[in-house]
Amino acid sequence: MPNVTPQYLERRPNIPLAQAWAAIEADDLTEIPLLGRVSAGMPIEACPEAGSIQVPTRMVRRNTYALRVRGDSMIDCNIFDGDVIIIERRESAENGETAVVMINGQEVTLKKLYIEKSGVRLQPANERMAPIYLKNDDIQVIGLVMGVVRQAELAA
Repeated sequence: MPNVTPQYLERRPNIPLAQAWAAIEADDLTEIPLLGRVSAGMPIEACPEAGSIQVPTRMVRRNTYALRVRGDSMIDCNIFDGDVIIIERRESAENGETAVVMINGQEVTLKKLYIEKSGVRLQPANERMAPIYLKNDDIQVIGLVMGVVRQAELAA
């Protein structure tokens, strides 16, 4: 079996997410918790898992963790099924930011977050998928995407 080296993509600030990723070298690695899966599609039940993953130290902030992506709703932001996303734990997001959101305290999903007059729109980055509309009280932001770890065979 060939040695598969992951590709590390760090988010560059102030650039739309689809173009914001910059590949970085994995010269100084730090272990962070891999806490489970997040759906890039229909929300899935939050099922915490205990694990860890090695990521470049420069991708780690004070409250950093990782989640494995399942689904294709964020492909236009260059986040694919099987990627591991690096999350900075936050309780709020700016309009249009890509966030991990908990719905009704039970399900989690990865979407772009938009605050609208009638509530919140969780917008996929895939034109084949419809947005999810919810009331403000139904959601809780639990983190923002800061990086992606992609296995080499997925990056081709």
